[in-house]
Amino acid sequence: MSVHYLDNNATTRVLPQVMEAMQPWFCEHYGNPASSHPLGQHARQALIAARACVAAFLQAGPAEIVFTSGATESNHMAILGALQANPSRRKIVTSAVEHSSTLRLLAQLAAQGVEVVKVPVNHLGGLDMPALAAAVTPDTALLTLMHANNETGVIFPVAEAAAIAHAHAVPLHIDAAQSAGKIPLSVGQFGCNFLSFSGHKLHAPKGVGVLYVRKGAALQPLLYGHQERNRRGGTENLPGIIGLAAACRLAQEHMNAHDAGLAGLRDRLQSGILSSLPFARVNGSEPRVPNTTNICLPGLHGEEFLHRLGQAGIMASQGSACTAGGTEPSHVLLAMGLSREDALSSVRFSLSHETTLTDVDAVTGAVAAISRQMMPGLLVA
Repeated sequence: MSVHYLDNNATTRVLPQVMEAMQPWFCEHYGNPASSHPLGQHARQALIAARACVAAFLQAGPAEIVFTSGATESNHMAILGALQANPSRRKIVTSAVEHSSTLRLLAQLAAQGVEVVKVPVNHLGGLDMPALAAAVTPDTALLTLMHANNETGVIFPVAEAAAIAHAHAVPLHIDAAQSAGKIPLSVGQFGCNFLSFSGHKLHAPKGVGVLYVRKGAALQPLLYGHQERNRRGGTENLPGIIGLAAACRLAQEHMNAHDAGLAGLRDRLQSGILSSLPFARVNGSEPRVPNTTNICLPGLHGEEFLHRLGQAGIMASQGSACTAGGTEPSHVLLAMGLSREDALSSVRFSLSHETTLTDVDAVTGAVAAISRQMMPGLLVA
């Protein structure tokens, strides 16, 4: 059975070039970058080169890059570190549609007395900017926002949000887990103080990520130690970091060469489904990252629909992999005003530069066929 993988917002395949770059650093060049002997110093030079590569990917300085275990750790590090660095400020502003790694942490902080303000989104998934402007006040310790939504792909205007935050001397943290590798990132243009992303969302291995910390930004570490300029203790995951640097280089090449092609495949998939199923509709609107579409199929049970897609070799999801497995509808879609039933009938398809026209056409045909099976009276174009 052929496999058509359209769940790249959950995780991506490690590219062969990335695996090749990593391989020598497991058993051949295995020194600790902190060691003074030649094997350790060789590892240190590789770490320096990888840091420079990732910094260039973000248009940042190498000293502003902190390697972590992934975006969840990076998000926690930015949020908790900013709070600890500003003890007189006990308020955090975010959006209602953030990733669970952010929202669950903020719920815990709220239980400890921190004021958490969730800015709403409109029915298209766009951030309510007037509400954001009203929410950010001088007593705010941090504004934390995703760049692109993991379920709908909708992009938030983070540079505009930065201007609002900085007018009150409030730092901005951007969760770029779903935009890194899909659209260009420039921390200077964004005006952010912190930015997070994970390697495994852009064809690097799991277990490695980044927190960009702007030069001079106040941040208390979560893990104490001398590594990462005293900002994140623990021996660096050098094979993972080497892989992440390789993935960043490849992602930049693909964005430069194939961005329009990826969006074209996504649009072909989307229009094919909407043409064959006139009752279907897209959740979210432009601007979106070029690889993501979230489609509501009213009347179809989403979990059963995905099960049948899987049996046909098609891998998709209902939303965040970090909240999958439950029976609750997506908090993102509910925040956009969808009913519980429509939220449970929605499916996310997320492509990558490895997705082919064959994949897209196979998925389009399978969606129509499975919809007909599940709703025998359905008229399929």
